[in-house]
Amino acid sequence: MSTFTATPTALIVHAHPEPLSFSTAQMHTAAAALREAGYRVDVLDLYADAWAPVLARDEFAPVEGPFKPQAEQVRAVGEGTLDAAVRDHLDRLLAADLLVLSFPLWWFSLPAVLKGWVDRVFVMGGVFGGRHGLFADAALAGKRAMLLFTTGGPAESFRPGGAFGPMEDFLFHIHRGMLEFVGYQVLDPVITYGPARMTERERAAALDAAGEAVGRAARRRATVPGPA
Repeated sequence: MSTFTATPTALIVHAHPEPLSFSTAQMHTAAAALREAGYRVDVLDLYADAWAPVLARDEFAPVEGPFKPQAEQVRAVGEGTLDAAVRDHLDRLLAADLLVLSFPLWWFSLPAVLKGWVDRVFVMGGVFGGRHGLFADAALAGKRAMLLFTTGGPAESFRPGGAFGPMEDFLFHIHRGMLEFVGYQVLDPVITYGPARMTERERAAALDAAGEAVGRAARRRATVPGPA
């Protein structure tokens, strides 16, 4: 459960290969807004850290027979043999009151490195399953999560009747299938549509708007989610 008697912690997991991108600038703006809102901010920059996204057999203790990733995750949690990098990120995830996933929307979903981070760090037996349940009974119940991202297309393309259809359709598998699944209360996403098409002045205004939106969300306190 999340508690706010002490300084709350926000974990930002960022996935963009270019340090000078708008997406990266937006992440830094969000981090500043969170600090201003009273959070301690922990940042995982997956590209800068050369995060290995592939959930592989060789990160687990030897096992005979077919490799069953989730079964091996449960076993590694129980035996204390999780991969050191995964254990570090899992500990930081569990310590955070707020999770922010920062990324560009690629192929209407997460970049591969960020999806691979979820594959490896949302460990069965650590955040769901095993002694934990799902949704309101999962390990991260009472904590909050939000998406902070950019798109290539304009806002009108992501509306009902638009070229791509409603944005909510593309986010369901992330919001419900990843974040709510492990217990998070999911906040409204903060989206900057088509920053590559903006002028410098428009990009500056968009960064300000993103920072204000993240700050407003951060100042709200978590509620315990109801039954799934």
